Amino acid sequence: MTHIRITGDSGIPLLGSLYFGVIDRGTSLLQVRPSCGCNLNCPFCSVDAGPESRTRATSYEVEREYLVGYVREIAEFKGPGVECHIDSPGEPMMYRGIAELVADLRKIPGVSIISMQTNGTLLDAASVDALESAGLDRINLSLHALDPDLARTLAGVPSYDVEKITESARAVVKSRIDLLIAPVYLPKINDAEIPRIIRFAKEIGAGKKYPALGIQKFERYRYGRSPKGVKVQSWWQFYNRSLRPWEKEAGMRLVLRPADFGTERRKRIPDCFTTGEKVTVEIRAPGWLNGEMLGVARDRVVSVPKCGKERGNLRVKIVSAKDGIYIALPI
Repeated sequence: MTHIRITGDSGIPLLGSLYFGVIDRGTSLLQVRPSCGCNLNCPFCSVDAGPESRTRATSYEVEREYLVGYVREIAEFKGPGVECHIDSPGEPMMYRGIAELVADLRKIPGVSIISMQTNGTLLDAASVDALESAGLDRINLSLHALDPDLARTLAGVPSYDVEKITESARAVVKSRIDLLIAPVYLPKINDAEIPRIIRFAKEIGAGKKYPALGIQKFERYRYGRSPKGVKVQSWWQFYNRSLRPWEKEAGMRLVLRPADFGTERRKRIPDCFTTGEKVTVEIRAPGWLNGEMLGVARDRVVSVPKCGKERGNLRVKIVSAKDGIYIALPI
């Protein structure tokens, strides 16, 4: 696998890619993606990440100063009350200097909340202390089962220790960092585990300021992985046949809204391309997937799958321009 460090001198912008940089979906929340490595092989991974990935070709790591500079500029454009959510197509805590990144984001005027998604495998008392001191407000913990064998299966690695994860969850609750537990519900696989996770969240005191749980709906993606026999629920089924009965049993609200996190609609960074537009990009680096390259045009990254060119200019057609994430095919 190719490893690419993206610096201010790389000529690679930090807008336009799903895999690194900053993603603005038109709200007060910015997704901040410093890297994309992952140490698990979850059988339901939406992007086929992890050591045993069959499709992934490249790992990215963004220079901290370069990333913070982008966030600072976008936060000023957005206005006060921005949340920086550090996430990744993999595990954000694999990023070197994650606590330093949190501390730098904390200094940006207009940034009021800093949160982070993690699978918890790299959390321990020391890292929780470091993140607390840096100013992290909330951890969204991906925890899909409490049964040790099923938890190990859903992590996709034999070394996964759910007891260590729950110990780290308790350490987070004892700190000033809020904890939200975010399991993915996999019908007919972890049905019995979701109520257990709900009880665990209540028992340890998760959700001091924000919701204690953010149960996620399983989706099937083109390049993702899907456990055998799992059917994708409609949103109606997910809300009314899953979340509502669990709400009634637990006596707590599980259907969440953006307002629960203070997220509101905000002006979006203007789009640089439209779907169907033809444009010339300069190929700068390998893409996330096998056969994909990263092109650059108008100070944006454009992902070009099925690209037979490794350098130079290439004429492409934009096939997707959603949320400022651009995908194109060679003409």
